[in-house]
Amino acid sequence: MLKLDHLAVAAQTLADGVAWVERTLGVTMQPGGQHVRYGTHNKLLGLGDIYLEVIAPDPNAAPFDGPRWFGLDQYSGPPRLANWICQTDSFDETMAITGPPIDLARGDLRWQLTVPEDGSLPFGGAFPTLIRWAEGTTHPATRLPDSGCRLRRFEVSYPDAALPGLVEIADPRVHFPRGPSDFRAIFDTPKGERVLS
Repeated sequence: MLKLDHLAVAAQTLADGVAWVERTLGVTMQPGGQHVRYGTHNKLLGLGDIYLEVIAPDPNAAPFDGPRWFGLDQYSGPPRLANWICQTDSFDETMAITGPPIDLARGDLRWQLTVPEDGSLPFGGAFPTLIRWAEGTTHPATRLPDSGCRLRRFEVSYPDAALPGLVEIADPRVHFPRGPSDFRAIFDTPKGERVLS
């Protein structure tokens, strides 16, 4: 059984992605960090039990011999909700879909994350990226100031009606409407209901 960990907004530049989220949700994002392994950087927003990240290629990163994770090398256009990440206790049953986990670290954070060799997202992102935080690592959501925002509903639409059977997640906020591949996240914010998609 998977547990929703966080949502990711992809952007061509971090500034563009952060501006879009802040304008839409009406709150200020917090500093994140750099991901040396993939030449990216991010900013974060605490949502209580989970968090939101904006992630983009880092123009100050050392020369990177790709591919980047989260399909960022193929990404173009305005910022958008592009990925969802779920916690797992075991990668054994999903590696044929997600690829093997990779050991990653930043500061005192340690985790394993599934990243296919070509940097793509399984089922175009409809199947989540999987994460397992190392024992003793404090989850980022608990480190972030409370933004006052909460995820009310997260929709993962996909043309194949069999997708929900591949993703066993016990979270009443996650729904799988059938339709063109897309994400839609509805938030309760200090300024009322807001939507990222």
